[in-house]
Amino acid sequence: MGATPHTPVQVSRVPSKPVRREDDGTLAIDLWLRRDGVFDTDVALHLTPAEAELLHAQLCYALDDETPALILPEAKRPDCRKVGPTRRR
Repeated sequence: MGATPHTPVQVSRVPSKPVRREDDGTLAIDLWLRRDGVFDTDVALHLTPAEAELLHAQLCYALDDETPALILPEAKRPDCRKVGPTRRR
């Protein structure tokens, strides 16, 4: 991929591919790369389980329009992080 410094790159998830666990234990998220709106290639973002959990927590805070803190009591966690009888884990 010989991009010049001024070539706009767009990254998006491949909508038809779910996040998957690889044999090495990482979680893979398939992505499309486009340059100037033209498809360039597929790539996969690999996250360790710890990185995926951190991303999950940060997304929950962002979806709840809250600023994340490192450690929060259960009562102050965003809704998607609370465990209860109606929540799946």
